[in-house]
Amino acid sequence: MLEEILEQRTEKNVLSAEEIAEILPHRYPFALVDRVEDYEPGSWAVGRKCVSMDEPFFQGHFPGKPIMPGVLIIEALAQTGAIAALSLPENKGKIALFGGIKNARFKKPVVPGDVLELRCHMIRQKGPVGVAEAEAKVDGKTVAKTEITFSII
Repeated sequence: MLEEILEQRTEKNVLSAEEIAEILPHRYPFALVDRVEDYEPGSWAVGRKCVSMDEPFFQGHFPGKPIMPGVLIIEALAQTGAIAALSLPENKGKIALFGGIKNARFKKPVVPGDVLELRCHMIRQKGPVGVAEAEAKVDGKTVAKTEITFSII
């Protein structure tokens, strides 16, 4: 469904790292979205994370064979979704917390030099609790998918 929306868009809402920092409370080394390529407040967001060998987690995961931890890919997807949720005026200054992760699947390792395309699409929300479908891709190929439950506080 998100794919169809993206194909039909003629104008994009782009956010720089500085603009993302105005929405999300995350800071280095835990800010995992470098740029938002497009989004619709309260509905969906497409972000980008450029994976560098300088990432602090590569020091121990794994020496001589650097692989981005799957939990951090999921966190990057959640931050992308949080950008969509928290960009609504009524959510300004709030934070989004994990409520659950369902059916997480990892298809391919993410390594230094990869550029993660992060897609998160809200599928339902009732009050402060919502559910989103999320997918990470590298070079157009899916590397991770999950369903994320979140709560806005």
